[in-house]
Parts: sequence; structure tokens; C-alpha cells
Amino acid sequence: MAWQISYYNAKVAAHIEGWPSGVRANFLRIVEVMAELGPDIGMPHTRAMGAGLFEVRAKGREGIGRAFYCSIVGRRIVILHAIIKKTEKTPSHDLDVARARLKEVKA
Repeated sequence: MAWQISYYNAKVAAHIEGWPSGVRANFLRIVEVMAELGPDIGMPHTRAMGAGLFEVRAKGREGIGRAFYCSIVGRRIVILHAIIKKTEKTPSHDLDVARARLKEVKA
């Protein structure tokens, strides 16, 4: 049975839609594999961030995208927050947003 991928809200889905085409295409390929094999397919595609939070590590010629997600009961994966990385380190504000949404979804 496949995993169902959903978005925290329409704004998150729209943000990913607006990613540069190469980064978005890489993201969509990774998510396709996750739908088949489950949420933790490992590096270099996904990485555990601790406390049930994971990230999709999408790359393209145009840059690097990160989509933070969690898995919930019933074989569901929820994309909580997404960014295009501008610096080496993921901004703590973005991690805070993802962690707050994780708590909300898991509640």
C-alpha cells in the first residue's frame, strides 16, 4: 500500500509550485519514491531532523530546496514547510515554523 502525500496548507503547496523548475522536479521525484517506499528513504534525499521531523533535500542547477515533513498514522506524509536555501545553515526561524506545525499535526 502506498503512502499518501499531503501539504500542511495550500500556501506550502503553492510555495513549492513556485520553486525553480530543476529544484521542483527533483523534489517531485523524491516525493514519488517516498509515496512508494515510505517517509525515510535516507541521504542524500531525506534526512531525519529529530523528534519526528524530516527534510526532503531537493537540488537543482538553480539552487537548493528544503521541504520539512512528518509522517502520521495511516501511512500519511505531511509536508509542513518549504524553503529555498540561501545560506549553508537552515535558518532557525524556518525550523521553528516546521516544529510548531509538527506539534499541531501530531496533536
